[in-house]
Amino acid sequence: MNEKICIAVIGCGRIATNGHFPAFAALADRVRVKYACDLIRSKAEQKRQEYPGLVEQVITDYKEALADPEVEAVFVLTPNYAHYVITMDALRAKKHVFCEKPITVNYALSCEMAEEARKQGRILNIGVCNRYNKSVEMLEQMNRAGKFGNIYHVYCSFRSYRCIPGLGGAFTTKAEAGGGVLIDWGIHFLDLILYILGGAKLKTVTCDAYNEMAKDMKSYSYLSMWAEDTANIETGTNDVDDFITGYIRTDKASISFNGAWAQNIGEDEMFIDFLGDKGGARLSYGGHFTFYTSNEDGVLEKINYSYNIPNQIQCEDAAFFTAVRTGEHTKTYIDNILESAKLLDSLYRSAEQKSELKF
Repeated sequence: MNEKICIAVIGCGRIATNGHFPAFAALADRVRVKYACDLIRSKAEQKRQEYPGLVEQVITDYKEALADPEVEAVFVLTPNYAHYVITMDALRAKKHVFCEKPITVNYALSCEMAEEARKQGRILNIGVCNRYNKSVEMLEQMNRAGKFGNIYHVYCSFRSYRCIPGLGGAFTTKAEAGGGVLIDWGIHFLDLILYILGGAKLKTVTCDAYNEMAKDMKSYSYLSMWAEDTANIETGTNDVDDFITGYIRTDKASISFNGAWAQNIGEDEMFIDFLGDKGGARLSYGGHFTFYTSNEDGVLEKINYSYNIPNQIQCEDAAFFTAVRTGEHTKTYIDNILESAKLLDSLYRSAEQKSELKF
């Protein structure tokens, strides 16, 4: 465990900048970044300038890193559509892989990636970082301990006011992203719900998806837009969901949800409610939660816990490095995420078919 793990980072854009490179710097005693790779060389070069002594080389062809026997693992931090090809190439090159969420653009290809990881005997972890969020971990433990009794329903809302990301660019182009607000935000909410429920399995799903707010991109008014550097409102594409709603039945609980990149309601609502017959909780996404129950005397209680929430991306990267050394299949190993990928794929199919899907 003392020898540093040699990695290559493929894709040096937003999630690399805001999430993983700061984590690598914090874990510098465990990792060396031999290659920073991006098709736009300046993005990779910027990482070497920002992290002197950590990033060793800059390349634009990821296959150069895969051919290096010193590289043990790669981080695939590219746009969604590229996850499949790069990850499959890396696994076949006998590299361990950390691939950002979503696994890829559909369930069938996700299953192929899982099978390749098993075939090659390599770790393939997926970046559903909320499984390493302290609040999520606590709620999962409380559920296992019976604090909720029977969780019969979960409701989640991931809604924001007029903030479609990078309008007209990769975020809103289905061929590149695979979808809109559901695949971008919804995967985080729905995956952590399945995790807290204890590996819930799907029974039925129904969903409606809308693309309403920026049908005319040039006239769309907004207050904020992240990834604005990738926007292309003049000649770009917007063919993904900006609002999503649905209902899911699992073998453990029912789930209902509403999600919006953009809506004509000037409120942001990012929370999840867990409703059990003994207790319930409202989780503020990325933050703390409040637990509601009654004590043995029948007195109703509202409990607000105070605790530090460590950086969840740093925690998931540290777990990946440990898995590379031990071969351990962690809670974000691909086999543990496939039900979430199946759920996303099924919800989109339900929306397209305008019908409920049964499993």
